[in-house]
Amino acid sequence: MSTSVAVSGATGRLGALVCEIVESDPDFTLTARLTSASAPDDGADATILVDVSHPEASPAIVERALRRGQRVIVGTSGWSAERLAELQRIVNELPGAAALVVPNFSLGSVLGTALARIAAPFFDSVEIIEAHHPGKVDSPSGTAVRTAELIADARSGKPIDAPFAEQTARGELIAGIPVHSLRLAGVVAKQEVRFGGAGEVLTITHDTHSNAAYGPGIRAALRAAGELDGLVVGLDRVLGIGSAAGAASAADADATEGAA
Repeated sequence: MSTSVAVSGATGRLGALVCEIVESDPDFTLTARLTSASAPDDGADATILVDVSHPEASPAIVERALRRGQRVIVGTSGWSAERLAELQRIVNELPGAAALVVPNFSLGSVLGTALARIAAPFFDSVEIIEAHHPGKVDSPSGTAVRTAELIADARSGKPIDAPFAEQTARGELIAGIPVHSLRLAGVVAKQEVRFGGAGEVLTITHDTHSNAAYGPGIRAALRAAGELDGLVVGLDRVLGIGSAAGAASAADADATEGAA
């Protein structure tokens, strides 16, 4: 028996792709294409709700779905640490609730962020540059925010060297890391994490050339949804990358402290 799926934000770039993937997979059935004009209860009978709507609308959509017992996959940007903390509170209130928040469905992006997390303990200087198409309404991107937060976490409270951070042109500070956002025609998505050290720079770059890059990640998220327990943040957790990167960065930090 196939699993029923409703997609919120179905007419957007990512929403249209999610719908296409669901319809092409015999294990899933698309039961609702939801837009800003849809009624609050539309799609309520689906087992899984995929929310790829708008940052302002997303929290209410997700909470409503969780409270009616749906398993939720969130691909909408704008889920900061504060929003995730509130989502964790809601999930804790609801026995059996499950939500997967995915800042980026691209496997390459997930791996790039994992590599940045591993490198983080070794460099005090780090900045992030992200670029997206002109239609992306939020900045910094959810991927950049998540990357900055994971880098800061991997450093275990050790401060980032960000000179002149108070200047507007230095970018927005996310977890102490300057993040610079570009919105350009001809770009789908790109992120660079630049680490600076004595006499060297390490750059971790990921380029998305088409929406096809998101397909494998969307499929992985859909297949993981049935096994979710509580709140899970990041496709890396689904793929088993997050735990490996976390263990590596912890070991790196211990080694660095031991050598000091």
